[in-house]
Amino acid sequence: MMVPLALLALAVLVAAMAPRLLTRADWPDREPVLALWVWQCVVGAVLLCCGLAMALSGAAAWEAVRGNVFAPAPHGVVEAYALTAYGSWAAPLAVALAAGALWTAAMLTREIRDARARRRRRRADLLVRSPRLPGEERGAERLVVLEGEQPDAWVLRGGGTPQLVITTAALRRLKGFQLDAVLAHEQGHARARHDWLLHCSAALANGFPQVPVFAAFRDQVHHLVELAADDCASRRFGHLTTALALVELNEDRGVFGPCPSPLSRVPDRVHRLLTPAPRLTAARRLRLTATAALVPFVPLLVTFVPGLRALGG
Repeated sequence: MMVPLALLALAVLVAAMAPRLLTRADWPDREPVLALWVWQCVVGAVLLCCGLAMALSGAAAWEAVRGNVFAPAPHGVVEAYALTAYGSWAAPLAVALAAGALWTAAMLTREIRDARARRRRRRADLLVRSPRLPGEERGAERLVVLEGEQPDAWVLRGGGTPQLVITTAALRRLKGFQLDAVLAHEQGHARARHDWLLHCSAALANGFPQVPVFAAFRDQVHHLVELAADDCASRRFGHLTTALALVELNEDRGVFGPCPSPLSRVPDRVHRLLTPAPRLTAARRLRLTATAALVPFVPLLVTFVPGLRALGG
């Protein structure tokens, strides 16, 4: 099979099989950070397959592209790929994949632009509700307390040091180390830069709604980053304290009870904290990490095998 077609077939196989295996597995909720790594490797492999297929089909269709792709390669390596046998479908395939790459870049740009606009609006609202005092430096405060009847806490990135914002209602409801657990949860998001994962997954899912693997990636990222931040807080302040803090912040939002709101994963998070499952063994975590890292390596192997065979012969 011609290499671009083999790469596209591999992309379809990974996109179809990996989400099924991951959603049926019992370990991602126990190891959210590892699960995020596996998802990134899977999506990266799919994108890498498409990118390599675009480069090879473009090289087959146009001499100028071929000269750039195979510039340092010996003549025998170029012949090993049999680019002239690809036929008339090479150019349309390259154009379609290039259009997909441009569309992905456009969606990511739009997502980042919209996120920055939302941050600017939230910062403007923050300045209105909590104006700076004379002589106070911009962005110097790491924790801002706002008057509010709704218990809430969030981290505001951009413009330097991340700011933790919490309402007075949350301060009244959170007892003891519960406030520290909430702040540790938000700091976990900030340190791990979960916002970038959320932006990338949203851009892929919104740009290609017909591709199930990207929708699954977005949904799982939203779920797993919260579990990872919960673990960050529970390691420092305990599972019970973190679970009680989640309950205090969310019990007025309709997430508990017979008719939960769309935020209904909060009860699952609380249950997970109250009945923690044992972590995977270090050996199994290492095996899963290594296996996931090998997934993006497979498209590279498929791509370079003809050239390596030509060099070896």
